[in-house]
Order: sequence, then structure tokens, then C-alpha cells
Amino acid sequence: MLVAFIVNLLFFIVYKGYKNTQNIVINNVSINTKQNEHPYRVLHISDMHLENISITPEQLYESLRDQPIDLIALTGDFLDRKRSIPKLIPYLKVFNKLKPRHGTYAVFGNHDYVLSHPNFLKLKQVLEEYGCKTMQNENDVLMINGKPLNIIGIDDFSTKRSDIHKSFKGLANGYNLVLTHDPNIVLRMKDVPFDYLISGHFHGGQIHWPKPYHLVKMGKLVRMNMVKGLHHHDGKPFYISEGLGQTGLNIRIGSRPEITFHNLRLKSSTDKIEKTAEAV
Repeated sequence: MLVAFIVNLLFFIVYKGYKNTQNIVINNVSINTKQNEHPYRVLHISDMHLENISITPEQLYESLRDQPIDLIALTGDFLDRKRSIPKLIPYLKVFNKLKPRHGTYAVFGNHDYVLSHPNFLKLKQVLEEYGCKTMQNENDVLMINGKPLNIIGIDDFSTKRSDIHKSFKGLANGYNLVLTHDPNIVLRMKDVPFDYLISGHFHGGQIHWPKPYHLVKMGKLVRMNMVKGLHHHDGKPFYISEGLGQTGLNIRIGSRPEITFHNLRLKSSTDKIEKTAEAV
């Protein structure tokens, strides 16, 4: 009798956890915006994990088709198997169909680097063929209403590929938006002039019940209880997405797949850029 109860309970938990992977949430985050002001809207998608994703390209498009989008930011962990690369293409077509005014930018995560070098290059090529600007410790500048928006792509921290100094090299004063996969990089950015940082990596715990104990090995931020949502460190804001897909078991408990809109006021917090911190 007890065994049957336990089996049924486990079945229910797994079933409920799987259904949660289909229950997408769209979050809106506003940073320093004011009433009657049109914000700069960044669509942020992270951790697609195409081996375990329950949101189809069609569902993604229907969720976003009526939204104004200035820029799309993809913060890594697209996949970790060669055979999944073709599965990415329909999602990239959706991003193009959404017509972001200033394009799509992408950084890579630790799972992307599981691919062998030739297959990683294929992933990078596919992203670029479908209009994504991929960034590996580099930056780009967009002029928005005559003011510079600096897009800074810092490579994955967890696999020791981050180079903060290189990522900021050559930048002039402007609004500094950082895209990266592992948010733990913020602990190395005390003296680095950024206005906002967006990331992923933790999946909101994915199984966040009663606490995401399995994340403890994934860096200091977890021990600081920073695993999802908006946070501040050294007075600067950063955001951790719960991600769109899953790893391991295709279930979520205490978390949901996430799409995020970041509504930004593009006013730099610094008067002039200073030399950045030493390379990681």
C-alpha cells in the first residue's frame, strides 16, 4: 500500500513537473524608466536547451507577435549535441519574423562549448546565417536617437572563457548593456562601468523545491540566494533568466520557462568610460 502511494506520488510530481515546462511566463522588467516615456525594449531569451524544450517555434511566435521589440538578446546554452543544430533554425526564423529594430545578438554558454570545435563553428555559422551577431568577448555600438548603446558580449565565465578587458576594449561613453551566460561574472565587475547585465545559466533552479541545493557548485551567487530575477551587486542591476528549456530531466518544479522583456531608459550612469578591470 505504501509502495503504491509513493509510486503514484512520484508519478504525479513528474507529470506536474513536465506540464510546468509548457507553462511559459512572460516577464516585464523596467530599469530606470519613467511614466510617459517610451523605453528601449530588449527581448531576452536564454537557455533554450533544444534537447529538452517544450515550447515550439509556433508557440513562441504567437506569444510575441504583437510585441514591439527593439533588440533581441540570446544569452547562451542553445544546445549541446550536433544533431540539435537543425532544430535551432525554426526558432531563428521566428526571431527574424519578429523584426527587432536593431537586430539580434547572441553569446554562448557552457553547454554550447560541449560541442566539438567543428560542430561549435557550425552552430556559430547557423546563428550568423540567420541574422544573429555572435559575441565572444567583444562589443558593438548602436546609435539610438543620436546616443550610443554599447552591446557588450562577455563569453562564458563557468568555462573560463570570459575576458572583461577585451569585451570593453575601445568603447566610448554610452549606455553599457552586457550580455553573458553565467551571472557569476558580476562578482568580478566591481570597477567595470556597466549599466545593466542580463544572463541565464541557473534555470531558476529548474527543480527549485524546497531549495535548489543542486546549484551549490555553480558559483557564489547561488550561496547569496541569487538564482533568478532582478538583483543588484555593487549598486548595479543584473538579471538572471529562468531560461526557456531544461537540462537532465525535462521537468520543472518551483520554476517555469521564461521569456523576458527588459524595458530600459538609455541614459548612461557614468559620464565617461574608465579603464576596465584587469582581464579575468
